[in-house]
Amino acid sequence: MNFKIIKGKEVNLIDINPILAIDSYKLGHMTMYPKGTTKIYCNAIPRSLSRLEALVPKGYFDNKMVTLGTTIAVKEIHQAFENNFFKRDIHEIITEFKETIAPFIGDNSNEVLISNIIKLYGLGYLPLEFKCLPEGMVIPAQTPVLTVTNTHEDFAWLPNYLETFISNSFWKISTAATIARIYKNIFTKFSEETCDNNLHITFQGHDFSARGMSGMEDSIKTGLGHLTYFQGSDSIHSALLVKKLYGCTDLIAASVPATEHSVMCLGSSNESEVETFRRLIKQYNKGIVSIVSDTWDFWDTITNKALELKEDILNRTEDSLGLSKLVFRPDSGDPIKVICGDKTAPKGSPEYKGAIECLWDIFGGTINNKQYKVLNSKVGLIYGDSITFQRAVDILEGLKAKGFASSNVVLGIGSYTYNYVTRDTLGYAIKATYAEIEGKAFDIAKAPKTDSGKKSMKGLLQVVEVEGQVITNQQVSWLGENASILTSIYKDGVMLELDSWDKIRERASK
Repeated sequence: MNFKIIKGKEVNLIDINPILAIDSYKLGHMTMYPKGTTKIYCNAIPRSLSRLEALVPKGYFDNKMVTLGTTIAVKEIHQAFENNFFKRDIHEIITEFKETIAPFIGDNSNEVLISNIIKLYGLGYLPLEFKCLPEGMVIPAQTPVLTVTNTHEDFAWLPNYLETFISNSFWKISTAATIARIYKNIFTKFSEETCDNNLHITFQGHDFSARGMSGMEDSIKTGLGHLTYFQGSDSIHSALLVKKLYGCTDLIAASVPATEHSVMCLGSSNESEVETFRRLIKQYNKGIVSIVSDTWDFWDTITNKALELKEDILNRTEDSLGLSKLVFRPDSGDPIKVICGDKTAPKGSPEYKGAIECLWDIFGGTINNKQYKVLNSKVGLIYGDSITFQRAVDILEGLKAKGFASSNVVLGIGSYTYNYVTRDTLGYAIKATYAEIEGKAFDIAKAPKTDSGKKSMKGLLQVVEVEGQVITNQQVSWLGENASILTSIYKDGVMLELDSWDKIRERASK
């Protein structure tokens, strides 16, 4: 059989010319600024956390968010210009630019636009300075996390020109880290109430989000935010980015061998489900292995089949970390009812008891110092379908009411949480707040009467810590701006040394 090979130009979305990675209206701004404008100073700020607050049960959110992703944004911008602008042929760039912008701006100001681009190309580097808050800081809304200004008076148009690129490079990472912090707050509260220690928390929230995100870049960045507070993750690519970009001496991320429904269906095509379980238990005879358990009848699996497999499960050997656990994974149904029980089901039935109590009936366990039940260390349960803040709280509340420690369950946090957000979840916006025109300084701000929430900061900005509180001062001098904890990470094409992931995690957990 002959196959036709269709050839075409390779397309890498990340490799698009960054001078065109903009909202089209940015094209006109080069010539719209007043004549003699030599400097523009912009900031990125989370304006309001009210949208996120509305999603979180009361008592688990302190109206603070996590700074993360600014380093990646700046590095992406730098690399995009280095690889896809400065290293390309200028004639090719200009031809591409002219052809691309024609439908968006027509003949307006083309000569000025092209002149500015040629001048930037000739400079050979980005004449910008980026200042950022230390990543991993926990801050209130209305705190600038990044500022950018031009370092060469001919390129005052450039800071705001890059607004689109800056914004979409980091808002998702910061939002994901903030979400992960809320989950950690939830797990910590119930752990302190029902467990002897908090050692399990770093693996209690497990990242299952990758396949539900909008592209590989989105899944990598979301997974990075999750890793700020947790080490449990299936997103290998996110762990790889942490290693390459930040470096880390501690464990970045880990998971366990786990089945999916194709394994169970195919295995059971020539053997029973219980034999598939038994084969996998023997194949993975050490450490932790997770087996999806709802392919057909979860309640039969968690009772009759679990009882039949009891000896095999208890006889598994410990790995080098002392672990030997079979994790049952339900993947359908109401997670609260599946885990904690359904009071509308026939009394005494598996559905009435819920999965944790069913496992306790077969495998038993211990009573901890707070008088809560802890399952036999040979078995566990993970649920990772459609988990939300509210469902996490309801599950842990349900277990507590039944006398079980919160450590008996691991929750997979996926796109049902991480992809149900937008840039507006933290109210992120990038605005110019200061300019210089013919040597004269101007503090600028927007303040629409129709929406006070969109009021911007004004002037040069300074962020300071006073007795543990993060405070933003507006309309400061350049001397005050330089005394801010917004510190330079990039200037004139040079990226400064970054914090390690260990330090970011430590800062985030304070």
